[in-house]
Amino acid sequence: MLYYLFQWLAEYHIPGARVFGYISFRAILVAVLALLISAIFGECFIKKLKQRQISETQRDAKIDPFGVNKIGVPSMGGIIIIAAILVPCLLFGRLGNIYMILMLVTTVWLGILGFADDYIKIFKKNKEGLPGRVKIVGQVALGLLIGLTLYLSPQVVIRENIENQRGEERVVIHAAKQIKATQTTIPFVKRNNLDYAKVMQFCGKYAQPAGWFLFVIVTVLVVAAVSNGANMNDGMDGMAAGNSAIIGVALLVLAYVSSHIRFASYLNIMYIPGAEELVIFMAAFVGALVGFLWYNSYPAQVFMGDTGSLTIGGIIGVLAIIIHKELLLPILCGVFFFEDLSVILQRFYYKMGKKRGVKQRLIKRAPLHDHFRTGMDMIEPGCTVKFQKPHQLQHEAKITVRFWIVTIVLAILAIVTLKIR
Repeated sequence: MLYYLFQWLAEYHIPGARVFGYISFRAILVAVLALLISAIFGECFIKKLKQRQISETQRDAKIDPFGVNKIGVPSMGGIIIIAAILVPCLLFGRLGNIYMILMLVTTVWLGILGFADDYIKIFKKNKEGLPGRVKIVGQVALGLLIGLTLYLSPQVVIRENIENQRGEERVVIHAAKQIKATQTTIPFVKRNNLDYAKVMQFCGKYAQPAGWFLFVIVTVLVVAAVSNGANMNDGMDGMAAGNSAIIGVALLVLAYVSSHIRFASYLNIMYIPGAEELVIFMAAFVGALVGFLWYNSYPAQVFMGDTGSLTIGGIIGVLAIIIHKELLLPILCGVFFFEDLSVILQRFYYKMGKKRGVKQRLIKRAPLHDHFRTGMDMIEPGCTVKFQKPHQLQHEAKITVRFWIVTIVLAILAIVTLKIR
């Protein structure tokens, strides 16, 4: 809203008004504002939650093994994150930009889904929360909405990167014509554009619409997988917020270079006109999470709940899809991927043993971060564990910081894949 006000003032040559047209200035302003909203509003919101005794049922029985009491710590802190993202974006974002609209819709959509889950857990005293199938339906519906909008909207275009040979030098230029394309970036490959339509060449003359169909399916899978991965990762103080903030910084960089024709040419990646508004959104995303960490770091004063974890995971997945970098997510979101995988493998391994009448686990506890928080003396008698190290439980703060370090390394790797081919 204020963006349009300052644009109007700039037309009348009001001093300083034009500075709001610069992406870098708006991004810094939005990040700072989101951090302040998250920190200041967060304190007031936490007090309200404590007064109303709003805490997750399953958390109430937990006391940290190292003596920190977590009983009654309020939940639904994801509302703080969502508010800190939405307010700066509504104030300083270009609200007519299709990419900004999609990110705001994603935030509200998954925020409502996560809120419904937390509401059932807290107020209805149902530990199971929203049925899993309802969550999946909500995530799939969002994925379909995003995928179909990207397919149908005339604002969603790219300019393809083309290599030209000039003497001994290879020069990257971008096609003058803006096109709708089903291309995405493949890491570690020299000519790094994969066209979903070419994957579907066996469909003959229907290859292009089939490529869009595949693109929509991939969008649905990415949104559901990353959203659930962030949800799984939210099990320790500061874990999901810290990892997501790091991933957010990496996506901000990727969005910036994709929306800047010179950087896109230098890195030999497709140029996406209009994607600069994603930089604004991700600046708010990172600022909101850093502000939330003020209260969520160990020992946590508030938990984000599914209101936060489902939302931040969905935001990461949708933004990666929009900038055509979804194939980088297994690297960038490697921590989320292994959290998901650990749960799947743990259940499979446990069921295999159950068929043979044997109590067995692959790791001490799933998801993966809980494996390090569990000592061998905490495993039920008679149950064998395939991977036992470390035998002693680790401090939660140390596990969290180590997961952050792994995510930092993966984020750097995801960015440098644009040059390492």
